[in-house]
Amino acid sequence: MHGGEHFSKSVLIDDEVIRGIEDCIDLAPLHNPGNVKGIIAAREIFGPGLPQVAVFDTAFHQTLPERAFLYALPYQLYRRHRIRRYGFHGNSHRYVAYRYRQILGLTREQTNVIALHLGRGCSAALIQRGDAIDTSMGLTPLEGLVMGTRSGDLDPAIVDFISAKEGLSIQETESLLNNQSGLLGISGLTDNMEELLAEAAENNDRRSRLAIEIFCYRVRKYIGAYLAAGNGSDAIIFAGGIGENSPEIRSQICDGLQWMGLQLDDELNRAHTGGKEGAISKSGSKLAAYVIPTNEELLIARDTLRCVLGLPQRY
Repeated sequence: MHGGEHFSKSVLIDDEVIRGIEDCIDLAPLHNPGNVKGIIAAREIFGPGLPQVAVFDTAFHQTLPERAFLYALPYQLYRRHRIRRYGFHGNSHRYVAYRYRQILGLTREQTNVIALHLGRGCSAALIQRGDAIDTSMGLTPLEGLVMGTRSGDLDPAIVDFISAKEGLSIQETESLLNNQSGLLGISGLTDNMEELLAEAAENNDRRSRLAIEIFCYRVRKYIGAYLAAGNGSDAIIFAGGIGENSPEIRSQICDGLQWMGLQLDDELNRAHTGGKEGAISKSGSKLAAYVIPTNEELLIARDTLRCVLGLPQRY
């Protein structure tokens, strides 16, 4: 889950790597302890001679510049506690950027895209010359886009306000923001986008429509911000369960980006579901749009092979 600032690439696991993963437990208390237990259990069962590889969800985002990863907090908090933007879904963003350049026959240095991983968890990444330059998730996966049950961006003072008004502890408030917010919190019905779309279509449910509208609006805002931060981009890539399978959501997100030269092809957009990859924008579109189903498992398998054989990493 989390490699902190220790790991910028996948690595062959040894005692030092395990200590590094343990050092990141404060940053990922729900995930890294279980990861370490799994590594140690595998060692005990299969013996220390069996190579194991750690592939980090945060590693791809270690190329973010300071202006993108630092928060405007007292700098000593970063120095003491490494409070910064780490970003997640790194393996997904890295994979779709790789597939994009394969499809178009581009080099890594020619890869300038905005990747959108839209599923139960959602994040955006600005990728230039093959490197991550900015990303929407932060110190934790709570920041950024509206998600299934996560709020995404909000005023930090809201945490204390909710805590005081509702009589909740900070931990309970954090749980509310992670598990009872997002699409579920707005709609009051479900965190499943497919169900919300059906509810809006069949029953014209106002809160379902509102949840969808807010979701799409937030994604479109991030696209606009990244187009500004990156001085433009060549393409938007949709991935993740929603991004890969919902033409309606893709259309709503792209509606309003015509000023940037994005011309969505309605027929292509409708045709790209169920694992089909390719362009969904018109051939003359200045800003292209693609659907590329993510395949983090394949990326992890390839990284594992390269680490075990001592081959160079292909990031």
